[in-house]
Amino acid sequence: MNKPVFPPLLMGHPAQGGEDPFERAQAMAALGCDGGTVVYNIQADHLRAAIVFAPEVPLQDAMVMLPLCAVGFQNALGALAPPEVAVHLGWDGLIYVNGAKCGMFHVAASTTDPQIEPDWLVVGWELALLQTGGDPGKTPDVTALYDEGCADVSAVQLVESWSRHMLTWLNRWQEDGNAPLHGEWMGLLQGVGEPYEGGVFLGTDERFGMLIRDGSQTRLRPLTELLEN
Repeated sequence: MNKPVFPPLLMGHPAQGGEDPFERAQAMAALGCDGGTVVYNIQADHLRAAIVFAPEVPLQDAMVMLPLCAVGFQNALGALAPPEVAVHLGWDGLIYVNGAKCGMFHVAASTTDPQIEPDWLVVGWELALLQTGGDPGKTPDVTALYDEGCADVSAVQLVESWSRHMLTWLNRWQEDGNAPLHGEWMGLLQGVGEPYEGGVFLGTDERFGMLIRDGSQTRLRPLTELLEN
């Protein structure tokens, strides 16, 4: 299998065996690896990747890298998949293909304090390529990429395309701030306007935090709630 070729600012590192790229990227970040390090693991039924960032802003602002990477992924898969395939994103990191859960984004950082500038921040994602469990008909809300008319989408190409689209959004964010990304993100979010946790999911604020209307009150769930240990 060919290895992904990354843009000049990124450095690819294949994971070994069943190693989790998200965990390995965190370990590499803690040891001081460079920002732009991408760890990936491509298997027949499962694709995983993670990227290390070296933010120069407080954590509450650096968390924008999660929706930025997710939008980059949606753009990448949207460009490679047949036009009838719908790709949407969940605020909590879920990846939806044709309305069913197909993957997940994860995020971790060196701190959980929103006001502190983290030494590193890692965004990882995983995508089911093939369902290897029991009868898929029993779980219609869960799918795999190749079950949704995307058998011709190469996992290597997808990782490469994601890295390019992610960098495009990173450059745009650095030049124009959150607004363009926020507009794109809102158009891709699953469940806006629908019931959520006893209220209604209204959308997100300028820092991509979830806004939930509960009666006359509006609650905010900041993106930092999604940080994993």
